Amino acid sequence: MTWESLLRKIDRLAGGRGAGERIAAAELAHAKTRRAFSWIWWLLGAELLLGVGAVATAAILVGSGSSVPVAVWMRTVVVLGMTLTLGYFAWRASLGWRWAYKRLRLFAQIFPVVTLVIAAIPGLYPGWMITEQIVFSLLMIGIGDFLTSDHMRWAFRHADSAPERAAS
Repeated sequence: MTWESLLRKIDRLAGGRGAGERIAAAELAHAKTRRAFSWIWWLLGAELLLGVGAVATAAILVGSGSSVPVAVWMRTVVVLGMTLTLGYFAWRASLGWRWAYKRLRLFAQIFPVVTLVIAAIPGLYPGWMITEQIVFSLLMIGIGDFLTSDHMRWAFRHADSAPERAAS
Protein backbone atom coordinates (compact mmCIF):
# COMPACT_ATOMS: atom_id res chain seq x y z
CA MET A 1 0.00 0.00 0.00
CA THR A 2 1.40 3.39 -0.99
CA TRP A 3 1.09 6.55 1.03
CA GLU A 4 -1.21 8.08 -1.54
CA SER A 5 -3.58 5.10 -1.44
CA LEU A 6 -3.72 5.40 2.36
CA LEU A 7 -4.38 9.13 2.08
CA ARG A 8 -7.12 8.48 -0.48
CA LYS A 9 -8.83 6.23 2.09
CA ILE A 10 -8.66 9.05 4.64
CA ASP A 11 -9.94 11.43 1.95
CA ARG A 12 -12.89 9.11 1.29
CA LEU A 13 -13.71 9.06 4.98
CA ALA A 14 -13.45 12.86 5.31
CA GLY A 15 -14.80 13.79 1.89
CA GLY A 16 -17.58 11.30 1.32
CA ARG A 17 -18.89 10.66 -2.19
CA GLY A 18 -17.15 13.71 -3.60
CA ALA A 19 -13.71 12.65 -2.39
CA GLY A 20 -12.53 11.91 -5.92
CA GLU A 21 -13.28 15.35 -7.40
CA ARG A 22 -10.35 17.56 -8.33
CA ILE A 23 -10.36 21.03 -9.77
CA ALA A 24 -8.85 21.82 -13.15
CA ALA A 25 -5.07 22.06 -13.24
CA ALA A 26 -5.31 25.57 -14.68
CA GLU A 27 -7.38 26.77 -11.71
CA LEU A 28 -4.97 25.13 -9.27
CA ALA A 29 -1.96 26.74 -10.95
CA HIS A 30 -3.62 30.18 -11.16
CA ALA A 31 -1.63 32.90 -9.38
CA LYS A 32 -4.62 33.89 -7.21
CA THR A 33 -5.09 30.30 -6.06
CA ARG A 34 -1.40 29.92 -5.20
CA ARG A 35 -1.36 33.29 -3.40
CA ALA A 36 -4.46 32.38 -1.37
CA PHE A 37 -2.91 29.10 -0.26
CA SER A 38 0.31 30.87 0.62
CA TRP A 39 -1.61 33.15 3.00
CA ILE A 40 -3.66 30.25 4.34
CA TRP A 41 -0.45 28.37 5.20
CA TRP A 42 0.96 31.39 7.03
CA LEU A 43 -2.26 31.82 9.00
CA LEU A 44 -2.40 28.11 9.86
CA GLY A 45 1.23 28.34 10.99
CA ALA A 46 0.28 31.22 13.28
CA GLU A 47 -2.63 29.09 14.57
CA LEU A 48 -0.22 26.26 15.33
CA LEU A 49 2.18 28.58 17.17
CA LEU A 50 -0.74 30.01 19.11
CA GLY A 51 -1.88 26.50 20.11
CA VAL A 52 1.60 25.40 21.15
CA GLY A 53 1.97 28.68 23.06
CA ALA A 54 -1.27 27.97 24.94
CA VAL A 55 -0.05 24.50 25.93
CA ALA A 56 3.31 25.96 27.01
CA THR A 57 1.60 28.68 29.03
CA ALA A 58 -0.58 26.14 30.83
CA ALA A 59 2.45 23.91 31.50
CA ILE A 60 4.47 26.85 32.85
CA LEU A 61 1.59 27.84 35.12
CA VAL A 62 1.33 24.28 36.46
CA GLY A 63 5.11 24.17 36.89
CA SER A 64 5.02 27.35 38.95
CA GLY A 65 2.37 25.90 41.26
CA SER A 66 -0.71 27.53 39.77
CA SER A 67 -3.89 25.62 39.16
CA VAL A 68 -4.97 25.19 35.54
CA PRO A 69 -8.61 24.16 35.04
CA VAL A 70 -9.41 21.01 33.08
CA ALA A 71 -11.35 23.18 30.60
CA VAL A 72 -8.08 24.96 29.68
CA TRP A 73 -6.28 21.66 29.05
CA MET A 74 -9.21 20.37 27.00
CA ARG A 75 -9.26 23.57 24.96
CA THR A 76 -5.54 23.45 24.23
CA VAL A 77 -5.68 19.82 23.08
CA VAL A 78 -8.78 20.41 20.95
CA VAL A 79 -7.30 23.51 19.29
CA LEU A 80 -4.09 21.67 18.40
CA GLY A 81 -6.11 18.77 16.99
CA MET A 82 -8.33 21.14 15.00
CA THR A 83 -5.34 23.01 13.65
CA LEU A 84 -3.66 19.80 12.52
CA THR A 85 -6.90 18.65 10.89
CA LEU A 86 -7.25 22.00 9.13
CA GLY A 87 -3.66 21.63 7.99
CA TYR A 88 -4.52 18.28 6.41
CA PHE A 89 -7.53 19.83 4.69
CA ALA A 90 -5.42 22.76 3.46
CA TRP A 91 -2.74 20.42 2.14
CA ARG A 92 -5.23 18.28 0.24
CA ALA A 93 -7.09 21.38 -1.04
CA SER A 94 -3.79 22.85 -2.25
CA LEU A 95 -3.41 19.68 -4.32
CA GLY A 96 -6.78 20.38 -5.92
CA TRP A 97 -9.13 18.15 -3.95
CA ARG A 98 -12.49 19.89 -3.92
CA TRP A 99 -13.80 18.07 -0.82
CA ALA A 100 -10.86 19.38 1.25
CA TYR A 101 -11.50 22.97 0.17
CA LYS A 102 -15.17 22.61 1.13
CA ARG A 103 -14.32 21.20 4.58
CA LEU A 104 -11.65 23.81 5.22
CA ARG A 105 -14.00 26.62 4.21
CA LEU A 106 -16.81 25.24 6.37
CA PHE A 107 -14.67 24.87 9.48
CA ALA A 108 -12.96 28.23 8.96
CA GLN A 109 -16.40 29.82 9.10
CA ILE A 110 -17.78 27.79 12.02
CA PHE A 111 -14.82 27.61 14.41
CA PRO A 112 -14.54 31.37 15.04
CA VAL A 113 -18.20 31.59 16.02
CA VAL A 114 -18.00 28.58 18.35
CA THR A 115 -14.73 29.79 19.86
CA LEU A 116 -16.03 33.28 20.56
CA VAL A 117 -19.28 31.99 22.07
CA ILE A 118 -17.36 29.67 24.40
CA ALA A 119 -14.93 32.46 25.30
CA ALA A 120 -17.92 34.57 26.36
CA ILE A 121 -18.99 32.09 29.06
CA PRO A 122 -18.14 33.87 32.32
CA GLY A 123 -15.53 32.16 34.49
CA LEU A 124 -14.85 29.25 32.13
CA TYR A 125 -11.37 30.37 31.08
CA PRO A 126 -8.72 32.65 32.53
CA GLY A 127 -8.06 35.98 30.79
CA TRP A 128 -4.99 34.76 28.90
CA MET A 129 -7.02 31.89 27.40
CA ILE A 130 -9.85 34.23 26.38
CA THR A 131 -7.28 36.41 24.61
CA GLU A 132 -5.87 33.31 22.89
CA GLN A 133 -9.36 32.36 21.72
CA ILE A 134 -10.01 35.82 20.30
CA VAL A 135 -6.70 35.76 18.38
CA PHE A 136 -7.48 32.21 17.20
CA SER A 137 -10.85 33.39 15.92
CA LEU A 138 -9.36 36.37 14.09
CA LEU A 139 -6.84 34.12 12.34
CA MET A 140 -9.61 31.70 11.37
CA ILE A 141 -11.70 34.56 10.02
CA GLY A 142 -8.70 35.49 7.87
CA ILE A 143 -8.47 31.94 6.52
CA GLY A 144 -12.19 31.94 5.83
CA ASP A 145 -11.89 35.26 4.02
CA PHE A 146 -9.32 33.84 1.58
CA LEU A 147 -11.39 30.69 1.06
CA THR A 148 -14.60 32.56 0.29
CA SER A 149 -13.06 35.00 -2.18
CA ASP A 150 -14.71 35.08 -5.59
CA HIS A 151 -11.68 33.49 -7.20
CA MET A 152 -11.41 30.57 -4.75
CA ARG A 153 -15.13 29.83 -4.90
CA TRP A 154 -14.86 29.84 -8.70
CA ALA A 155 -11.72 27.71 -8.78
CA PHE A 156 -13.25 25.07 -6.49
CA ARG A 157 -16.74 25.11 -7.98
CA HIS A 158 -18.36 21.86 -9.01
CA ALA A 159 -17.26 21.05 -12.55
CA ASP A 160 -20.85 20.92 -13.83
CA SER A 161 -22.07 24.06 -12.06
CA ALA A 162 -21.03 26.92 -14.36
CA PRO A 163 -19.78 27.68 -17.84
CA GLU A 164 -16.19 28.76 -18.34
CA ARG A 165 -15.41 32.32 -17.36
CA ALA A 166 -13.16 34.72 -19.16
CA ALA A 167 -9.51 34.52 -18.09
CA SER A 168 -8.66 36.89 -15.27
